[in-house]
Amino acid sequence: MKVLYVTGYKSAELGIFKNDAPEALVIKKAVHNRLQTLAEEGLQWVIISGQLGVELWAAEVVLSMMEEYPDLKLGVLTPFLEQDSKWNEKNKEYYEYILAQADLVDSISKKPYESPQQFKNRDQFLLHKSDGLLIVYDEENEGSPKFLWKAAKEYRETHEYEIMQIDFYELQQIIEEATYEHTNEWDGQ
Repeated sequence: MKVLYVTGYKSAELGIFKNDAPEALVIKKAVHNRLQTLAEEGLQWVIISGQLGVELWAAEVVLSMMEEYPDLKLGVLTPFLEQDSKWNEKNKEYYEYILAQADLVDSISKKPYESPQQFKNRDQFLLHKSDGLLIVYDEENEGSPKFLWKAAKEYRETHEYEIMQIDFYELQQIIEEATYEHTNEWDGQ
């Protein structure tokens, strides 16, 4: 796999409003685990659409991995121009920090937001431009990723396309492993 599209829940859908919140760190760890394996297998590009939440956290992970994997690149392909126009200053600064370090930044629609069709166009474009999808999504907890989840499964019916999912069970396992390791540190083991 050369190009991977990474997406998932928006931060507001998860109730996570700080990028260094413990829950965000668990998601970053899960994404890192998957990306590290793929980078060792030759992954070249991670592309996102720049949404707050899983996508920008994944971008942070990619940026942190670039020293160890110098061939790994980050692309941010927004659904429309001025995606951050209604975001607060803190979120805009975070977004600009990610964009400044990305290898590619562009907008799929060359217009500001007009309609939900721009999100459908984004999904189709990024599915066609990638070899696979890594999605942080749990079918029992629907949210905005459900539309891409459905579109990716439909796309896979007629194209060779890999879909990898990080669900809440996997996130819980990471929490349990960290708790176990921390407990053993205190026990002197």
